[in-house]
Amino acid sequence: MRIVFMGTPDFAKESLEALVNAKHEILAVVTNPDKPKGRGMKMIFSPVKEYAISKGFEVKQPIKVRNNTEFLEEIKALNPDIICVVAYGKIIPKEILDIPRYGCVNVHGSLLPKYRGAAPIQWAVLNGDKKTGITTMYMDIGMDTGDMILKEEVEIGENETTGELWDRLSIIGGKLLVKTLELIEKGEAPREKQDNNFSSMAPMLKKEMGYINWKEYPAEKIKNLVRGLNPIMGAYTFFDNKKVKFWKVEIISKDVSNEPGTVIESDEKSGLLIQAIDGVISVLEIQAENSKRMNIKDYLRGNKVEKITG
Repeated sequence: MRIVFMGTPDFAKESLEALVNAKHEILAVVTNPDKPKGRGMKMIFSPVKEYAISKGFEVKQPIKVRNNTEFLEEIKALNPDIICVVAYGKIIPKEILDIPRYGCVNVHGSLLPKYRGAAPIQWAVLNGDKKTGITTMYMDIGMDTGDMILKEEVEIGENETTGELWDRLSIIGGKLLVKTLELIEKGEAPREKQDNNFSSMAPMLKKEMGYINWKEYPAEKIKNLVRGLNPIMGAYTFFDNKKVKFWKVEIISKDVSNEPGTVIESDEKSGLLIQAIDGVISVLEIQAENSKRMNIKDYLRGNKVEKITG
């Protein structure tokens, strides 16, 4: 099929690569504009752009796609059979959705209608879900409200992080997209309406949500917060009023002998144990302010944690 592909992060790159390997014709790749990053504010290409350039594809990076007549005419001129959208990062307006003869299809990182929105994979982990998956769907003007085509369900590991789940689902998404296009081209693709009664939203994450509230959060919520924000931004607390991020923790007991937030142990032998409201958290991987991530025992060789502040 003749395809215009729209996507930005590595999650989308896996789908683009799958389309290439399936011998589809990529007419153009649309991705978000380059962004400055790091201390030197060097302009960084998105993973999708890097891959597209390596394959010699035409790359388009409009600042906006809504009310953009020039971009609209460019897509019309390409005359695609279908537009594939995977984690692009912008709402696609109706005038673009209506261009291809087979419409626009999307690869979404949840079992719709659950977790519509920008961060479905993250929220599945944050909420401690036991399963999630990939859904392909026909796009409409709503936020992930289009008719569903195919689904593939996966189990979420007890200690799996958002990053680990993201990588697994990106590969599944690419394979499911290829299968979806095969069915569409044959005229055999299913079309199932979503039941809005079972829908939920997965909004963008905010930095302040990473704060660990020891006096209110159960141990399981703390663990899910840590793995749900890994590797995006990390869950955090304060030692001596200095921000410290946790990247990996485990629940080691249901003991409630201490006040929530109490540092129970802090040494190389025992590790770092902190009281939650209904159990004890053992910190396994940590990152101090202006430092790198490290194993907790390496951290404790040079640091003593006596209490949590802030």
